[in-house]
Amino acid sequence: MAFSGYGRRVVFFGDPSATLVHACVRDGRGGSPTAVLDDGPFGEDVRRRVPGEAGASHAVFVSPCPAQDGLPVFSLRFFTSERELPSCGHGTVAALGYLAARAGTDAYRVLLRVAGRTFPGWAERKGSYAEVGFAYGPVELREPAAGESELVLPALGLAPYTLGRPEALRPNPLGQPDTLGRQEAPGPNPPRQPDTPGRPDALAPGTLRPGVRVASVGRPRLLVPVASRSDLAALAPDMERLRAACDRLGLLGCYVYSAPSPSGRVAARMFAPSIGVPEDIANANSTACLAAHLAGRGIGRIAVDMGDSLGSPATISATTRDGVVRLGGGVLITRPRP
Repeated sequence: MAFSGYGRRVVFFGDPSATLVHACVRDGRGGSPTAVLDDGPFGEDVRRRVPGEAGASHAVFVSPCPAQDGLPVFSLRFFTSERELPSCGHGTVAALGYLAARAGTDAYRVLLRVAGRTFPGWAERKGSYAEVGFAYGPVELREPAAGESELVLPALGLAPYTLGRPEALRPNPLGQPDTLGRQEAPGPNPPRQPDTPGRPDALAPGTLRPGVRVASVGRPRLLVPVASRSDLAALAPDMERLRAACDRLGLLGCYVYSAPSPSGRVAARMFAPSIGVPEDIANANSTACLAAHLAGRGIGRIAVDMGDSLGSPATISATTRDGVVRLGGGVLITRPRP
């Protein structure tokens, strides 16, 4: 079985609905290839096989439900090669494009059910391209607890003391008790963790910016601000070390982002080796988390560029109003060839 092309439909275990959708495209190209198919009597092992066989990081399984308020209703389940996820933002974007193309209407409205929540989604189609969006649920935000930053940031190449703040954090190697917590700023030669061959122990001081947060829309992840797009592009995480830290702390991964421009343009990279995705082309859930965080600073609309480091440019838009985050993105999907 092989998936190929934008929105190309293939047969997977006798299911002709399987489609590869490119979600969150930028300027009509790139995006995150996502397998979308009608749900069926698939075992968990089969579901986890779909992303790899499709050449995608994620797969979405779609099930019809009884209509509500005159709108169609579908439930969604999301899988990576390692596990089921409680939700997936770019997978939801892909599913909306898939459902809109199947409905064949230019304007499409639907209710989606994910992890016990029901929320509206919409799509505006123009040929093989569609702009889609959906209203997101509540986002939980908090400051990192003692030990969380110390474990995770060095795996990204961002030693916590590069903040240069009076309350800068000292590194805490994996396997040692989380007893340091917040300490006074280290001196000129702060303690360092052993270098990983081929990687710097930390990028230059000033790369990491204040404002690290833990955010959750079902599973927590770390939001990590850096000073610039070039700092973001220079990151070369130690994936084994990052996975060990995230597994120990129960984190989905790390969403590292650049300082927003005056217009709200941001660049970001999402590292999630704990779910089998070393780096995600597009991560809409984490973008929703960032939108909720930045709304507290008076930034109500953002557009986040991702995927450039992987050669597949993607962009996700997010608007926050009255505490509700609305996510959007472009989708490429075409009807299969006869």
